[in-house]
Amino acid sequence: MNAWLKRGVIGVVSAWFVVMVAIPATAANFKKEYKMTVNVGPSFYWGMGATKFSELVAEKTQGRIKLKPYFGSSLLKGAQLKSPQMVSKGVIDCAYESTINSSPVIPEMNIFSLPFFINSFENLDRLEYGKTGAVLFKKMERIGLTPLAWAENGFRQVTNSKRAINTPADMKGLRLRVVGSPIFIDTFRALGADPVNMNWGDAQTAFQQGVVDGQENPVGVLIPVQIWQYHNHASFWNYLVDPVVVYWGTRQWNKFPDDIKKAISEAAKESARFEKALCRAGLDGDVSLNILKNEFNYDMEVPDPVRYLESKGMEVNFLTPEAEKAFRAATDSVYDKWVPKIGKALYETAKQDMAD
Repeated sequence: MNAWLKRGVIGVVSAWFVVMVAIPATAANFKKEYKMTVNVGPSFYWGMGATKFSELVAEKTQGRIKLKPYFGSSLLKGAQLKSPQMVSKGVIDCAYESTINSSPVIPEMNIFSLPFFINSFENLDRLEYGKTGAVLFKKMERIGLTPLAWAENGFRQVTNSKRAINTPADMKGLRLRVVGSPIFIDTFRALGADPVNMNWGDAQTAFQQGVVDGQENPVGVLIPVQIWQYHNHASFWNYLVDPVVVYWGTRQWNKFPDDIKKAISEAAKESARFEKALCRAGLDGDVSLNILKNEFNYDMEVPDPVRYLESKGMEVNFLTPEAEKAFRAATDSVYDKWVPKIGKALYETAKQDMAD
């Protein structure tokens, strides 16, 4: 073999070797599919946000990362409270999940579930993007989770088939389906109601049979489940809020190159902004409606949820400032029990964030 031919062969082999060595650092190391757990179905605003996230990830990574949402906690067989542990262990890659589901392993997340504490979107934003949110994200990082963005399920409202709820006395004796989180149970007991934890399928049957009088959920749940089929009273009391966090398992996250991390982070924040606007649309004036229209070219099917519920025959009422104070006073025992569990320092930080 002459010298020129030898050099040509060596050049080809060297180029092939460089390409083969480079591949593992990029596409060859990516999974064919990354799994994301989502508690609700795709028709809920929360589910729509998760779908938007997976679409944006594909777009911003030029198809290198394929993220598939698994709705209804199907990866967890319904045990949504285990999502942080399963993502931390790497069994599931990432989550678009409620802080309620993180609270068993990160008790500080219950700061959002203190009754009649946050009350407004403005206060919620101050907490999430202030010192409180930073503390909570640090807590997540310590258990092997990489938080990417704050999304939302919304302020939880109560509906029932008996009467309007305007004062704490109106809660007396009402049998209400609630989230199984202990702080929820304590709150409703403090108000004189009879809280019951059951899955939604059982709750629907209980509503129809008159065994259970009502329930609590955000607007983004009330409309898809057609709550007017069971209840004719809706009380918008913003008693607590249900944020959603987009997060990835840290062990897997650290394997990504910087450009992929940047693309996924941007996708998470953009999807969260879209999803928050869905949850707030019609409840914060035109702010969220304009975000959806101008930034996402999206028009809400139900732009005025209160009027929509009324059009379905529901009576919707809002608490007066005096009533809010009365409800807050009625839940003092919840604060006595839960502020020490959440952490007095974090509680004071949250109050300062809202004051600022």
